[in-house]
Amino acid sequence: MTEDNALTDGGLSDEAQAVIDEIEEKNVDFLRLQFTDILGTVKNVSIPASQAEKAFTEGIYFDGSSIDGFVRIQESDMRLEPDPSTFAVLPWRKKENSAAGRLICDVFNTSTGEPFSGDPRGVLKRAIARAEELGYDVNVAPEPEFFLFEEDENGRATTVTNDAGGYFDLAPKDLASDVRRDIIYGLESMGFDIEASHHEVAEGQHEINFTYDDALSTADNVATFRSVVRAIAAEHDLHATFMPKPIPRINGSGMHTHISLFQDGENAFHDGDDEFDLSGTAKSFVAGILEHAPAITAVADPTVNSYKRLVPGYEAPVYIAWSDRNRSALIRKPAARTPAASRIEARFPDPSCNPYLAFAALIHAGLDGVEKDLDCPDPVRENIYEFDEEKREEYGIETLPKDLGGAVDALEEDEVIQDALGDHVYEKFVEAKRSEFKDYLVDVSQWELDRYLETF
Repeated sequence: MTEDNALTDGGLSDEAQAVIDEIEEKNVDFLRLQFTDILGTVKNVSIPASQAEKAFTEGIYFDGSSIDGFVRIQESDMRLEPDPSTFAVLPWRKKENSAAGRLICDVFNTSTGEPFSGDPRGVLKRAIARAEELGYDVNVAPEPEFFLFEEDENGRATTVTNDAGGYFDLAPKDLASDVRRDIIYGLESMGFDIEASHHEVAEGQHEINFTYDDALSTADNVATFRSVVRAIAAEHDLHATFMPKPIPRINGSGMHTHISLFQDGENAFHDGDDEFDLSGTAKSFVAGILEHAPAITAVADPTVNSYKRLVPGYEAPVYIAWSDRNRSALIRKPAARTPAASRIEARFPDPSCNPYLAFAALIHAGLDGVEKDLDCPDPVRENIYEFDEEKREEYGIETLPKDLGGAVDALEEDEVIQDALGDHVYEKFVEAKRSEFKDYLVDVSQWELDRYLETF
C-alpha cells in the first residue's frame, strides 16, 4: 500500500477510517474509483460503498489491457489503491437519501506489487520526489478555460455558443453566469477554494480559477474540475468542452500554469533585491523551461487542434521568451503582492493536456535548469507579435513547433522530458501521438472541400 494508505495494527489507517465514517454519515451508496489514462481521459471503476474497506486494505483489481497506453492483454491484471485524502461527494449525483463519492487512485502492478510505471499520477509523483531530493516543494495553480455550447435536439454538442459575452462581461450578454455559479457551488462542495470566475474573451468562453496547492493535489483538481464542469453544464442542457480551438478565428482555450518552489517554508522564487523580485533559482527554473519548451509542448499541447490555438494574434504564446509584463512571451512573471506569491506563469499549456504529465514535464525541465544553473536570457518587454523575423533573430527568439508532428519530433530529441515521462509513458505517448498526427495528415477537411472541390 502507499504511505497514505499504510495500515496500522492490521486495520485501516486513520485517514481511511475517517473516509468510511464520512461515507456512512453522508449516506454514500456508491464510490467511483478514479484514475486517468496516458492521454488524460478520466476513467473510473464503480463499487458499492460497502466495499470501501476492501478497497483500502486490498485494492480493487481491473483489466489494464482495456486502457489506452497501459499494458498488453497477457499482463492485464492491475490494482487500484485509493488515496483517502481525495475523497469527495459528487455534487451532481446527490439524491434525497443517498449520494455517490469519488476517490482518486494510484495504479499498481499485481505481479510485482510496485507502482505501475504507466500511471500518469505516478509520473508526477516521481517529479515531485525529484524536487524534494533537491529540498523543494512544488506549488502549482492552473487557469483552465473552457467553452459552453448549446446541444441539438438529440443532445449532441454543437458549436453554437449560448451567449454573446466578451471579457469580464455581465448578464445579459453573459448568459452562462448561472451555470458558472452552479459549477462553483459544485466545486466548493468537493473542497475547492475558488478565487474568481469570469467570462473570457471569446463568445461562450469561460474561466474559473482555484487556489494554489501542491502539484499533485492541483493535478487531481484539474482532472476533477473538467469532470464537474462537464457534468453540471449537461444539467443545463449545455456541452462544456476543453478542446483548445473549437471555433476558428477567435481565441482558443489555454491553461496558464503558475509555478513556484518553496524551501523550508519560504518561497525559493522570491528575491526582493532583484529587479523582477525573482531569485537565481527562479531564473534558472525559467531557463530550464525555455530550453525544453519544444518538447514540453508535445505533452502540454497534445492534440492536433492545440496548434490551431498556438498561432500569433490570438493571445496564445508561440515565441520562446519570458517577460515581466507582456503576454506575448511563453513565460510571464506576474505581479505579486507578497513574497510568498512570487511565481512564474507558463502560458503555453492548454486544457486538453493530461495535467499529471504536463506538470511533470514542466517540473523536470525547470529543475534541470536549476541543477545546471542555466543562465536566464533577458526578458523581452516589447510585443513580440509585432517583431519581424529579422528582429526575432536579433533577440535570439525561437518559436514553438508549428504542429503536433513537430512537437513529437522535439520530444524524441529531448532526453530530459523523456526521463520525466519514463520509458513506458514516453513510448506509448509518442506511439499514440504519431498515429493521431498521421490520421490528421491523410484526412480531408471541410475547409479543403469548400475551397477546392468546385475550383479545380
